[in-house]
Amino acid sequence: MSDEFDGMYETFKALLESFTPVEAVKRLEQFNISREIVDQIRERHEQQALRIKELEEPRAVVLDNRVTWYTGPQPKDKCWPAITTLLQKDGWPEEPAIRSLDDSSSRVVSLLNHPKERSFATRGLVVGYVQSGKTTNFTSVMAKAADRGYKLFIVLAGVHNGLRRQTQARLVQQLVEPNPSLWSQLTGLENDFMPQENPASYFGKNNKTHVLCVVKKNATVLRKLAKWLDKASDHLADCPALIIDDEADQATVATKSINPLILSIMGSLPRSAYVGYTASPFANLLIDPSAENLYPKDFVVNLPKPAGHFGTEVLFGRYALDGEDPENLDDGHDMIRTVPDEDVSAVRPTTRAEIEGFEPVVTETLRRAVEYFWMVTAARRVRGVTNPHSTMLIHTSVNTTVHNSFKHPLQRLRDRAARSLEDPRFLSRLRECWDEETARVIAEDFGETKVPFDQMIPQLSGVLRDCRVIMDNSSSEDRLDYENGPVVAIAVGGNTLSRGLTLEGLSVSYFVRAVSAYDTLLQMGRWFGFRNGYADLPRIWMTDELAAWFRHLATVETEMRRDIDVYMTEDESPLTFAVRLRTHPALRVTAAAKMREAVTAASSYGGKRVQTHFFHTNAGWLRRNIDASRALVADSTVKARQVDERTTTGRYVFRDVPHDVVTDFLSAYQFHEKSTENDAALITSYIRKRVAAGSLRRWNVAVVGNPGGGDEDFDFTPQVAVGRVNRARLDLHGSADDYADIKTLMSRRDAAVDLGGDCSKLTEKEIMAERRQQLPDTGLLVLYPIDKVSNPSPSKRLRAPLNAEDHVIGVGLVFPKPKDSDSEVEGYVSADLSKVRIEEEDYSFLDGEDV
Repeated sequence: MSDEFDGMYETFKALLESFTPVEAVKRLEQFNISREIVDQIRERHEQQALRIKELEEPRAVVLDNRVTWYTGPQPKDKCWPAITTLLQKDGWPEEPAIRSLDDSSSRVVSLLNHPKERSFATRGLVVGYVQSGKTTNFTSVMAKAADRGYKLFIVLAGVHNGLRRQTQARLVQQLVEPNPSLWSQLTGLENDFMPQENPASYFGKNNKTHVLCVVKKNATVLRKLAKWLDKASDHLADCPALIIDDEADQATVATKSINPLILSIMGSLPRSAYVGYTASPFANLLIDPSAENLYPKDFVVNLPKPAGHFGTEVLFGRYALDGEDPENLDDGHDMIRTVPDEDVSAVRPTTRAEIEGFEPVVTETLRRAVEYFWMVTAARRVRGVTNPHSTMLIHTSVNTTVHNSFKHPLQRLRDRAARSLEDPRFLSRLRECWDEETARVIAEDFGETKVPFDQMIPQLSGVLRDCRVIMDNSSSEDRLDYENGPVVAIAVGGNTLSRGLTLEGLSVSYFVRAVSAYDTLLQMGRWFGFRNGYADLPRIWMTDELAAWFRHLATVETEMRRDIDVYMTEDESPLTFAVRLRTHPALRVTAAAKMREAVTAASSYGGKRVQTHFFHTNAGWLRRNIDASRALVADSTVKARQVDERTTTGRYVFRDVPHDVVTDFLSAYQFHEKSTENDAALITSYIRKRVAAGSLRRWNVAVVGNPGGGDEDFDFTPQVAVGRVNRARLDLHGSADDYADIKTLMSRRDAAVDLGGDCSKLTEKEIMAERRQQLPDTGLLVLYPIDKVSNPSPSKRLRAPLNAEDHVIGVGLVFPKPKDSDSEVEGYVSADLSKVRIEEEDYSFLDGEDV
């Protein structure tokens, strides 16, 4: 019976080459196979499909009742096995790298329609990380889709020739060359799409090959492709097509020409699946789902972060999210270096009028960055790092004239360095730089061994000899080319380098360009990715303002990905969810044109913890907050139903304080303008709405300090005094005047200061659960008197003394999670850009002739 069943199941799998699972089952029934065997075959198929559907990673939000048909690779497959063979040759381990890629690509394929369905128009989105292997993932998806019968593959590869060419080369290497008889190509390395004479030769029934087309998002190119497909319409009814949109947030959403042309191409293909890939899905998830657009209505897949990936959070650190223990977050690696504000005008024009004839100055910080890059390249040669390429990125402007102006100053700097290798003063400066950098970032923390200066320096002459200065922009002929031997290059560029293009062996970045949108900022981080063998060596030179933006962005990005994961478990569909996005005072979420449907956002504070971490340091601002906190404690002392004094631990809890005492405090206390999550008006509005609903009428007000009785005391009232706490500020990139970021105020246990029982060992989630049990309708406000000096502990390398002009009052708020529906207050997803000097991405060239 078992052999008979196995034979029937193999017959069923053979039928799946030509029919959907439902149709294949009907065919079995026509063969007079018993109902019992048919049911067993169906059950085995569904179990294998369910295995793919229920993979722990990647997580996905899927439209209701979407059929999952894919059961994974099969023994007869040719395209996917070829990719695994190539990856193994490149040193990919089976566990976890190849298995993770297998799982994630299988999950995406399972969400496509079966290629034998009569008609479909799938729209999905895959969210990855910048420089994290998204191309390998979609190449794997294409391979598996080809193995199952998809015919036409259109890859929209960014907006520049460099990325299109790089993508074409990768797909040819991994798909076409291992199985040349299985593929036909409509595009080549040097040639974007040009109409072919006879469409039938590609799509006719006699042609069994898969068709590959890699095109730029350029109106002229896409128009040609759309017209050609229209002419081939007689042959496309049986042509299942997969459209991969690489960098799907760029030039696809809300563009007057590209978006309609993609929709037109899909319209000419009766069986089409559109899958966008992006690391910055802010624009894609803010499209109106009801509009005729490319909103991912069928699925959103959240790819896991690969092991060893350098991302925003790793480099810049981030703030704690709701439910996280702040003590478990670090400040990021000490790899960011400051470009002083006074240097900016030396490396980029301050006005449009200065562009023509602009001559950059090689400032001390730029020179140091370049010299460090040469030393990193030499050190990597000593280590024998497998990646032979080494690149430095200089990105100060989108203007090609500005890029070109850097060529001769950088070449002179290189040539002068080559002549100075015997100069003791030059070598002393290099040694000082190398010793300082390798002391600030410890090689052993990354599993590496420090390269001593005396071992590194003999390699420097060869590095300088090999180093080229390349202007890589839309008007230059000299481009980065990693296909013809090892490259050592200082690349100066703009948009061609800031989107999608992989900069091989990127070690040093010098980055001062201001942007106005999360997605643009995130995509410009070309330093994200993998740094195997030299993870301790990369450095980034940027302004303090940009570094602060990236740290905020790390929080936004983590919160967005967590929200997508949350919706996975709440039976949401892509049509019903909208990812919450924190706003930043100087950053729009995405370009204004892409946000037309995302003007306001409703917020609720239920179950959340809000805390201050930005402060001014001037005495006037601080004293107003001191006065507000003293008034709150005095008022709470009178109006509380009970006061708990815990002087041995430096804590007071005033219980059951009326809500108006809290709202009066919020109107008097000043939150720093950068603290967008601490909006006093929104919080007060929320409290009043909850009070009207019967909750938050009473609050517990706590004072958290150190045990008192000495010179370190802070007096809130004559009866309430505690020792001041220590909160050093971040010192990742220097410090602006009158500004401090302490990153974290509240510890995990502080959120339990008013709870009964021993909560010291409870996790953050357990504390919130205990609050729901003990104090379901009571809010908590915590005051912290922070010492104005607040020296950091020696182990905190990325911290500096607070050095405020007076003591600082920190505030934490903990809101109970409502039993039923929560109240919402509306805020705007927008920003004031009036004081930020911005260079927006210009996409007008997309409508012009292809170049």
